[in-house]
This record gives sequence, structure tokens and C-alpha cells, in this order.
Amino acid sequence: MTPLDLEKLPYRENVGIMLLNDQNMVFVGQRLDNHQDAWQMPQGGIDLGEHAEDAAFRELEEETGVVKSLAQIEAVSKDWITYDLPVELIPKLWKGRYRGQKQKWFLMRFGGSDKHINITTSHPEFAAWKWVAVSELEANIVKFKKDVYRQVVKEFKSHF
Repeated sequence: MTPLDLEKLPYRENVGIMLLNDQNMVFVGQRLDNHQDAWQMPQGGIDLGEHAEDAAFRELEEETGVVKSLAQIEAVSKDWITYDLPVELIPKLWKGRYRGQKQKWFLMRFGGSDKHINITTSHPEFAAWKWVAVSELEANIVKFKKDVYRQVVKEFKSHF
């Protein structure tokens, strides 16, 4: 693909979830399909006709096992936050139809305990999970998402 071809590709609509526990630690998972020591917050696509908030709760449960009654939305990003995939990943993800993702981010407060987290869901995405300090997020994420995480932390900073 040429740079012009890449620019013509749209962004895939997506939600991201910053899940905070009662100690203001952030849930991160290590993806099953990534063999790097890279962690990420839950995220996922918005289905056709689905509202972003509904997608956020659905993705949270699908990836972490945390049900809606155990998470409360504290904030939502004002704007969509975009990122471009590395060129070599574009043909491998979503059949090459998207250049990256535009994400609506949700800050959620977790009202449960660690026993309520179950990453061995029917379609698992994470091999492991942990709680990290907000200040550790950027150091644990893949390079192409670092700017997204900086923006999310900046926008939600008043909540932690």
C-alpha cells in the first residue's frame, strides 16, 4: 500500500475502557496474540447500530468478566481519539479495511474485587492481567498506542 492508499482508509470505531479500582490502579491485560511484554486497557469495536456506552460495557464483560453492575462510568472522553496502526499490521487486521481506530474512552470505577475478574471468557483476549499505577501505563503499552494513553490520562486526570 502506498501512503496515499493508507490515507484513504477510514478509522474503525472503537471504545476504550480505563477501569480503576478503589486504589486508583488501572486494569491492564496482556494480549494473547502479542508475544511482546505489552499490556493494554480493555478496548473493542462498536457493532453496527450500537451506542458507544453499550459497547464499552459489552467489551468490558467480554474481556474481563466484569459485569455492568460492578462498574460505574465516571467520565467519557470529549472527543474521539485516533491512532494509526503500523503499516505492516494493516493488512493483517480487519482485512486491511482500516488504517487504525478512533476511540471513545470511558473511565469506569470498579466496584468489585479481584475475584470478579475472569479473563478466561468465551473468547479470551488476554493471557494475563494486573493492576498498574496510572504513571506506569505508558511504559507498558505498545509504541503506536502511547500517544492515545497520554491523551486518556490527561483527560481523566482529575478523577484519580
